[in-house]
Parts: sequence; C-alpha cells; structure tokens
Amino acid sequence: MTNLFFYKQALFFTLNLVVFQGFAQKMQQSQPNIILIMADDLGYGDVGFNGNQNIITPHLDDMSKEGVTFTDFYAAAPLCSPTRASVLTGRSPFRQGIFAAHTGGMRPAEKIIPEYLKKEGYETGFFGKWHLGWLEPDKVESRGMYSPPWHHGYDETFATKSAVPTWNPTKTPEGWKSWGAMDDGSWGGSIYIENGTPVTDNLEGDDSRIIMDRAIPFIEKSISENKPFLATIWFHTPHEPVVAGPEYLAKYPNLSEGQKHLYGCITAMDDQIGRLRRFLKEKNIEDNTIIFFTSDNGPSGPITKKGIASAGPFRGHKHLMYEGGLRVPSLALWPGKIKANQKLNYQASTVDYLPTILDILDIKPSKKIPLDGVSLKPVLLNGASEERTVPIASGYQRLYNGTELYALVSGQYKICIPNKGDSMMLFDLKSDPGEKHDLALEKPEVLKTMMAELEKIKASWKNSREGKDYQW
Repeated sequence: MTNLFFYKQALFFTLNLVVFQGFAQKMQQSQPNIILIMADDLGYGDVGFNGNQNIITPHLDDMSKEGVTFTDFYAAAPLCSPTRASVLTGRSPFRQGIFAAHTGGMRPAEKIIPEYLKKEGYETGFFGKWHLGWLEPDKVESRGMYSPPWHHGYDETFATKSAVPTWNPTKTPEGWKSWGAMDDGSWGGSIYIENGTPVTDNLEGDDSRIIMDRAIPFIEKSISENKPFLATIWFHTPHEPVVAGPEYLAKYPNLSEGQKHLYGCITAMDDQIGRLRRFLKEKNIEDNTIIFFTSDNGPSGPITKKGIASAGPFRGHKHLMYEGGLRVPSLALWPGKIKANQKLNYQASTVDYLPTILDILDIKPSKKIPLDGVSLKPVLLNGASEERTVPIASGYQRLYNGTELYALVSGQYKICIPNKGDSMMLFDLKSDPGEKHDLALEKPEVLKTMMAELEKIKASWKNSREGKDYQW
C-alpha cells in the first residue's frame, strides 16, 4: 500500500512537471524572441541583396530571400547616435536632445524597447556599440553624459561607448593617425565594458566575432531558462578604422587595398550573422525569432569619395541629408510569419522599430509620450499595401559650427537642406531617386506645404526635449 501510494505521488508529480514544462515552453513560444542587428556606416550599395555583385554577403542575402527587404528605409539621422536613439525609443532624437554623435545621452525618462519587454518576462541583452552615453561613471569627458545601457533595461551588456577598429579593437591599426591612435600601438579610444567592468580577455581578431562571442551565450542562457529574449547586436562594422583580418583580405584579391578592408570586414560581419542563424536553427527557435537588420546611416564620406564605399544609386553619404546619407539597407525576417522573398517599397524608418515590436507583442505604449514611428506589423505580417500616411522627418545639429540640417519625406516628395550653407530643396523621389533635379522653384506650393509640415514637427520635437513629456 505504501509503495503504491508513493508510486502514485511520484507519477502525479512527474505528470504535473511535464504539464508545467510544456506550459512554460508554450508560453515561451507564444512570445517571439527579438534580435535587433545594426551595422555602422554600411552603405546602401555595400551588400549583395541591394545589387552589389562584388561583395560577399551570403547570409544577409539569404535573409533577404527568406524575408523582407525594404528598398525605402530611412535612418532618423545621417549619423550614428541620433539614429540609435530613434531605434530604441520610436521617437526622433530631436525630442531627446541627441542632436549628433557624442552629444547628450539617453535620458533616464525615455522608455525604450528593453524596458517594455522586461515587464513581459523577456531577458534583455546589449552587445556592441552603444554610443548613447558614457559607460564609465567616473570618466569625465568633454561631450555627452554617463548613461549606460544597464540604466535602460538591459540585463546583460557588452558594450563600447563608440567606435573601435573592426580588427583587433584594442590596438591602433597600422597607418591610422587620426582619433584614438596611440604611439605605443594600443587603442586610445573606446574600450569594452561588460556588465559595468572593463574587459581584458577575448579581444583579439575580428570585432564582429568578439561581439557575437558574447551575444550567443546570452541567448543560450535565455533558452535554458525558457525565457524569451531581446538581443540588441550593434556591430562597429564598417565604421572607421576599417580593418579586415588576413582571411578576409584574401577573399578580395583583385580590389584596391581600401576596398579589400571595407569588403573584408563586412564579409566578416556577415559570417557572424550566419553563425547566429545556425545557432538559432540548432536550438529550434528560428521560427519563433524575429530578426531586424539595418544600418545607422549611409557610408562614410571620405571613403565614399574615394570610391571605396557606396550608397548605391543614391546621392551623398553620411552627414548629408541626401538619400545616400539617410536611405539604408534594411531586412526583416520571421520564418513562417513574414512572407519570404519580398521587396517592399513601403517608406519605413528606424523610428518604426519600437511601435512595430510593441504592436506584434500587443503591448500598449505610453500615451503620455508621443511617438514618431508607426507600426510596420500590417505591412510585414498582413501584406498590407497602403502607402505610409505619417511623413518621415530626419535631421541633425552641430550648433558649435552652425550645422542644422533637416529632411522630410512624404510620399513621392522630399524636402531637405542637404548640407551646411544649402537652401531648402525639393525632390520627386518617384521620378528622381538620385536627387539630381531640385524642384523648389518649379513647385513652390509643394515646397511651402511641406516646409510648414516640417515646422509643426520641429515645434513638437522642441516641446518634448524641453520637458513637456516627462514628470520631472
């Protein structure tokens, strides 16, 4: 009798454990994992899926075939920090006072993607280039402020404040004489900080591999704990100093030295994206994982002018408000949910990531905080074909030298002040995507209407950054 009793109790316990584990697994599967991948200064024309026949990016190209390629995807600014702020907040960087690189930092009152997802049981990790504030509390610098990712909802972090060499990130590259260069051969710029502590190990070789070496264990830990995860993976590639390792240089024997390094480090990044995807497949979570990929802005001006990097068919580059500075490579992949092999000309932006993710997860954003982005869920999951009704506004400022540039894209038309000293221009992107013909004098009413719309948006931005959105 006693043995039978214990047998029944053990069986009851085992059955309940199985049911609980199945329920937990089902709960985990009902909440998709989110991976946000960003390249740094990657030009529209420097990936295979946008038509480059010379570069080797097979894993990104596969993502394009298996998911959505956005042909009209815009960064919130033609340079890094402002765009990064827009990704995480769904808001223009002008609302936050992040006008350019190294200016300001993520404000504590801004509610960003990981903070929303933590409340839903997600594990949150950040890996790579933060560039939204200092990471070392006692290191006083001339611009910016202390605002690390672990103050903004990230559980696990492996981050640099800003750029590092794309090969051997603790060493000054041979021949590099600009910022960060040290006479002793060390790197004098940003260092890696892991969960608040400077890192000293596993920092040799390809920087994208170094980042992925930290991101995959985080994902594996989340899987073992049966928790959904948000992994934000922001590569430094191909931001200067652009350096590729010997293995990757050898893949491009017929190119110039500069292009060997640029293409080589991009291929190295692509390899790590492939490594990540293989891991997701091995763990049987690929079908329950959404991957978003983009760049923070167009290619660097100096190397674009040398013919090394490319904005594809578009005019301009980083720091300019032409399409080459703002229109960036962009992919979205969710096997079984997002229809494969789509090229969408829907106008989308980095401010759309937060509202899209919240909409997919059925999370309501704060009503008190105005968003600039829209949810892409109807386009991605339901095949909606309507045109965007909310215009895309971009810009950046460096007031110390009088730089204040803006762009507004609304349907087929775009207005912009492309560079310091320029007047407002008007382009028809439908007939002139290369922005060769300024229509400001030919279509004054269109210009006037769009300039008035931009001024309304700028006024709203100003209200936000001066305190209207927050309880201080």
